[in-house]
Amino acid sequence: MEIHGYCDEKFAIVRDEFERNFTEREDVGASFAVTVDGEYVIDIWGGHRDGAKTLPWEKDTIVNVFSSTKPMYYLAALMLVDRGELDFYEKVTRYWPEYGQNGKENTEVRHFMSHSAGLPGFGEQLTLPQLCNWDYVIQLLERQEPWWPPGTLAHYHALTQGFLVGELVRRITGKSLGTFFRDEIAQPLGADFYIGVDPSLFPRVAEMLMVPPWPEGHEQPKPPAMPEELKGRVDGIPDCMPGETNSEIWRRAEVPAGNGHGNARSVARVSSLVANGGTVDGVTLLSEEGVERIFDKQMVMGDVQLGMGYGLNQKRVGAPDESKVCWWGGAGGSTNLVDMTHRASMSYVMNQMNYDIVGSPRGFGLHKSVYKALRATA
Repeated sequence: MEIHGYCDEKFAIVRDEFERNFTEREDVGASFAVTVDGEYVIDIWGGHRDGAKTLPWEKDTIVNVFSSTKPMYYLAALMLVDRGELDFYEKVTRYWPEYGQNGKENTEVRHFMSHSAGLPGFGEQLTLPQLCNWDYVIQLLERQEPWWPPGTLAHYHALTQGFLVGELVRRITGKSLGTFFRDEIAQPLGADFYIGVDPSLFPRVAEMLMVPPWPEGHEQPKPPAMPEELKGRVDGIPDCMPGETNSEIWRRAEVPAGNGHGNARSVARVSSLVANGGTVDGVTLLSEEGVERIFDKQMVMGDVQLGMGYGLNQKRVGAPDESKVCWWGGAGGSTNLVDMTHRASMSYVMNQMNYDIVGSPRGFGLHKSVYKALRATA
């Protein structure tokens, strides 16, 4: 298996672990990147960008990273708070008056950020074109009633969160979330990441590959019991798996909680800004106080301690006890990790999905090997 790109010799064990993802863990195409103090120490890729294995995964290949997109709009919200244009502890209706319907009048912005707004689903069944129609979704969310009193319970707002936070960005700045991200985050940082992909970039986009069949003789894990608050409710999310996610309508739309496209290099580049206190390579997008707001603990969701958007518990993602981290991950396996202690960022992205929802053992295993190398060279 040929692995391409740059890997500092101090991190050779990480390159070996990345190769094992292909030889032992069913990866088809993937990339992995790590920055320390804003500099890349690892930027590697390999495999193929199509299921037929006829097209090589190249340096500039990008792919749908699903919920590893979420920290991109967390950063947008943090920037607006830093500028004094948004307050996490203010009512949503200050910025978005039409949201205050049917029991949502007292919802605070932080409830959007912490999956506790009470709208984990859409309440009505959507088609894929409807999900990709921003105005349609926003009007639907405005008229819904919350499934529980906002701020009292956290349950994953898998796709709704991106619309909720994104509409605040649009109301405050006049720009769609994808446009704000492009103009004020991706371009200043030189990050090859998109929320809404222009068709001119489609030749670089890897084909997402469906989760393989469950191995024979292995019992599938049972899903967790459904909370009472969700029983009888309509999730409403249409099919959003390959091939829907390989379609033009999905790629071009702004579905911010799930359809960002990039590679490990670009994800790690954006996250390096946070890892370095809001400034990287002379580009300042956040103050140090703005970065610290991430660690304002909010809710616990399952086994995840939520800060302001990000997850905070380090062991889940392979980080050691002494590391101060914030992170998220995507359906099928991608990862987006910031380590404040080591001033490091890490990302793994791939096109072969597996059964994991927020990150995966393939990515977390790479994180662990990075820390093993850091300890060896300390």
